[in-house]
Amino acid sequence: RSHSKEIRCHFGGGRCNNVKIESNHTTLVVQQTNLDRPRETWSKKMDFLLSVIGYAVDLGNVWRFPYICYQNGGGAFLLPYMLMAVFGGVPLFYMELALGQFHRSGCISIWKHICPIFKGIGFAICIIALYIAFYYNTIMAWALYYFLASFQPTLPWTTCTNPWNTNHCLRYLSTDSNLTWTNTSTSPAEEFYTRQVLQVHLSPGLHALGSVSWQLALCLLLIFTVVYFSIWKGVKTSGKVVWVTATFPYLVLLVLLIRGATLPGAWRGVVFYLKPDWGKLLSTTVWIDAAAQIFFSLGPGFGVLLAFASYNPFHNNCYRDALVTSSVNCLTSFLSGFVIFTVLGYMAEMRQVGVETVAKDAGPSLLFIIYAEAIANMPAATFFAIIFFLMIIMLGLDSTFAGLEGVITAMIDEFPQVLSKRRELFVLGLVGVCYLGALSTLTYGGAFVVKLFEEYATGPAVITVVFLEVIAVSWFYGTSRFCSDVHMMLGFSPGLFWKVCWVAICPIFLLFIIVSFLAFPPEVKLFDYLYPPWTTVLGYCIGVSSFICVPAYMVYHLLTTKGTFKQVIGVERSIPKVNDCRGL
Repeated sequence: RSHSKEIRCHFGGGRCNNVKIESNHTTLVVQQTNLDRPRETWSKKMDFLLSVIGYAVDLGNVWRFPYICYQNGGGAFLLPYMLMAVFGGVPLFYMELALGQFHRSGCISIWKHICPIFKGIGFAICIIALYIAFYYNTIMAWALYYFLASFQPTLPWTTCTNPWNTNHCLRYLSTDSNLTWTNTSTSPAEEFYTRQVLQVHLSPGLHALGSVSWQLALCLLLIFTVVYFSIWKGVKTSGKVVWVTATFPYLVLLVLLIRGATLPGAWRGVVFYLKPDWGKLLSTTVWIDAAAQIFFSLGPGFGVLLAFASYNPFHNNCYRDALVTSSVNCLTSFLSGFVIFTVLGYMAEMRQVGVETVAKDAGPSLLFIIYAEAIANMPAATFFAIIFFLMIIMLGLDSTFAGLEGVITAMIDEFPQVLSKRRELFVLGLVGVCYLGALSTLTYGGAFVVKLFEEYATGPAVITVVFLEVIAVSWFYGTSRFCSDVHMMLGFSPGLFWKVCWVAICPIFLLFIIVSFLAFPPEVKLFDYLYPPWTTVLGYCIGVSSFICVPAYMVYHLLTTKGTFKQVIGVERSIPKVNDCRGL
């Protein structure tokens, strides 16, 4: 018939809702397929929103965005950043929330509804999430070490009289007029980080990592213990934990912003941070950095948004959620820049040097050396050190909760008979695997491993995976079918802007980042260690080890699936009988 109607079908204890029959095809939405074990849902809408915000707002907002911003033209960088967010990041964010909410599945089983031949994408995402868990939590272990060391009247990274200090250690401030800073001088904060926390001086490089640091091993064990008891019961428990872990960082950022704004020289840092250099917009590097920053900041492609959205009510307004949470994420990055650069301006004032001299480091060094040293020279240094490193731990925990929940949801949805009633044991095993996988990052040369994973294991692989995901949804599943699904959930269809983004702009956006990675491979260096060429080969092998799941599953699917070619690849589907929902 030309019109459509909705019917219900019942079978063997399960039910299928919203069977929409049209003249040319049948769309069947299974909201609940097993009445004996209904799918878990969020206790409150705010649990979901805070979980998504906590996932998107992570350590990269604090240490990466401010550095990338000033390096690429200051205030001028906000233009390409916002353009990449509007045309690339937010559409991908919206697409994943809508997919997860409609199909109510994790990143593996969702592909049987979209395009089965691309199911390898889900397995690749799970492997990437494990690689992230191997190194990301180690950074929190470093922060926990600092947090515990902060409970002292005198912070241990303020003096040069400790057993780990060398003759090059120099506590240089403007008040120390009789001291001269040279190229060989090192600050007490730098030596505490490299020689006491990391003990990187005991390892010559990746070819000889050395022993495991028992202090860091205990710190990481405590981190994973907190992670386990936060996610072992599902989103009912993790949704409550994020009320603390997602909101506390904003309170600390506000306190640090007020404190930083009152420091002498703070204005120098703010001017350096925001002063626009419009000429840099002509550089391709600036646009590449903007695209990469917004992509990794919002975090599509890691299976987390699919998992979180799958626990939403079917008619939840995920469109509004996408706009709100992505806006909060971008604003947090911008706010973090003021928190960081007011303090860097203060450090430049105290050392009587330019802001660019103290702002030369990105990544963990910015937090654990520069910012830690600045805190140590403030009044009430102990208090500010405690809340700052507690904030770092909270930011990391949110992202870990989310990353592992993406894997847990995917595996339980794929193997429900085996895992659904054994969630606690499965989560314990998963956390145990992550801890064992992280042991290499706890060695004396562990910082080199962290840098290797950060540069190669996740970046290029996850961008390629998301590129294939967008192609599968937009071109194979079909934008019109996807928009029809969204209309069924929300009562309105995505506009022309979103359709154009999903079909053309987002694939071009992702392809642009992939090509830039391949064309301009990064020169990886940490402290004084320049990574040798063989580590580049090793890094790409780690990255390919996750992506290989995609073509491998395609071959398996083609060899084992019967039907016409269109049915095999998932473009054309056989229409089930209305009164028989089995097998869907």
